[in-house]
Amino acid sequence: MKNNIFKFVFFLLISSTMMANVTLPNIFGDNMVLQRNAEVKIWGWASPKEEIKLVSSWNNQEYKVVANNQAQWELHIKTPEAGGPFTISIKGYNEVVLKNILIGEVWLCTGQSNMEMSASWGIDNGEEEMKNAANPNIRFFTVPKLTATTPQNNLLGNWVESTPETMKNFSAIGYFFAKRLREDLKNVPIGLISSNWGGTPAEIWIPEEVVQNDPVLLENAKKLNEQEYGPRQPGRAYNAMIYPITGFKIAGTLWYQGESNVGSLVYNKTLSALITSWRKAWQDEFPFYFVQIAPYKTGSNNFSNVIVRNSQRKILKEVPKTGMVLTSDISDTIDIHPKNKKDVGIRLANLALAETYPEASGLKSNLVNGPLFKDFKVEKNKVIVSFDYAEGLHFKNKISNQFELAGADGIFFPAEASIKNNQVILVSKKVENPVKVRFAWGNTIQSDLFNKANLPASCFIVE
Repeated sequence: MKNNIFKFVFFLLISSTMMANVTLPNIFGDNMVLQRNAEVKIWGWASPKEEIKLVSSWNNQEYKVVANNQAQWELHIKTPEAGGPFTISIKGYNEVVLKNILIGEVWLCTGQSNMEMSASWGIDNGEEEMKNAANPNIRFFTVPKLTATTPQNNLLGNWVESTPETMKNFSAIGYFFAKRLREDLKNVPIGLISSNWGGTPAEIWIPEEVVQNDPVLLENAKKLNEQEYGPRQPGRAYNAMIYPITGFKIAGTLWYQGESNVGSLVYNKTLSALITSWRKAWQDEFPFYFVQIAPYKTGSNNFSNVIVRNSQRKILKEVPKTGMVLTSDISDTIDIHPKNKKDVGIRLANLALAETYPEASGLKSNLVNGPLFKDFKVEKNKVIVSFDYAEGLHFKNKISNQFELAGADGIFFPAEASIKNNQVILVSKKVENPVKVRFAWGNTIQSDLFNKANLPASCFIVE
C-alpha cells in the first residue's frame, strides 16, 4: 500500500513538472485597464507545445496559440469601445481568469521625483483630494524601483482601483491627469502605469546600447556621478522598469524629468533618444507629452537649469508627436518639488485632449500651449519676435524686463519690450546692430509673458 502511495505522489510530481502552469506577467491581472479600440498583445509562458485558449467576455471570441520551444506564447486580441467590467479566461493545462477588467485609455507616467510625488508627500490640498479619490473607473499600476543589467521579462506590481488609500501613494500628476480626462471623455476608464525614480538622470531610462552607440550620449553619461539614492548607469531602470511592459498597449506617455540632468548641454539629444527608443520597443509612435522643469536655483551656475529648459523646448521641433507643458508660473524657485501638482496634471490632460482626443473632447479652446518662440527678424536696431500660440499675448505686469539683445560680440543687454499684433518688439540703446535675442534667461526667472489662456511663454535663446 505504501508503495502505491509513493508511486502516486511521484507520478503527480513528474506530471506537474511536465505540465507547467500557464503564467502571465504581472502587468496582466485583475482590475487592469486595456487600451480601447485596439489590437492588444497578451503574452505569457507555458510548456512548449502547450495549446493556449483565450476567451474575452466582451465578445466571447476564442483565440488559440501554441507555446513555442522557449515556453513562450503571445496573442493579439481586439478590444471594443470603452466599457466593463469584463473577464478574460486563459486556459492551458490550467486556467487563469482575469476579473474586473476595464477597456479604456492607458497612459504611462514616468520620470523622476516630480512625477513620482504623491498626495502623501504634502502636495497642495492633498488631504482634501485624497478624501474624494474613490473612482473605480481610474486604475493604478505602480512599478517598484528595480534595476537590472539586462532586459527583464517581468516585474512586481498589481492593478488597483483609485481609492483614498491607493491614490495617496500614487503619482499625483497622473491622478489629476486621469481625473481631467474622465471629465471630458465622459465614461471612458483610465489606466495609469507609474514607473518613476526620484533623483535619476534620463540615461538610466534609455536602453544601454543606445547610449553606448552614440558618442555624444556616451560622453555625457560618463559625467554622471554616483549617487546614494539611485543608479546612474545607462539602461539600469529601463531594463527592469520599462522593458518588461513594452508590449503592453498604451495611448501615450507622460514624462517629468530633467532636474537630474541639469548641467547637460545635450539634454534635447538625450530625451530625443529616449523617446525614439521607447517607440521602437513598443513598435508604436505614441504621443509623448512632457513637463518643462521649473525655474529653480541650481548651484552656482546661473544658467544650468535654464539650458535644460531650453533643450526641452527644442525637442518639440525635433521629435514628432511631442508636447510640453510649462510650470514657471506655478513653480516655487526655492523648492525643486513644486507642490501644485493639480495644475500640471490638468495641463497635461488638456494637451492630450487637444492633440490625442480632439474629436471626443469638449475643450472650449484649443489654446493649450504657452507661447513658444517661432522666429525673429531685425529691422535696423529693432527686433521683432514671433511666437506660436501667441493669441492674446500680454505681459503679466504690463511691462517686461526679461528680454535681452546682443550684437555680434555676444554680450547681452536688457531690451525694452512692447507688444504689437501678438509680436514682441525689442530695442536696446546699448545694442545698435542686434543679432541675438534671449528671454527669461536665468535659472530662477519665471516668465512674465502670457497668452490669452494665461499660459506662460517658454524661455529661449537664439544665437
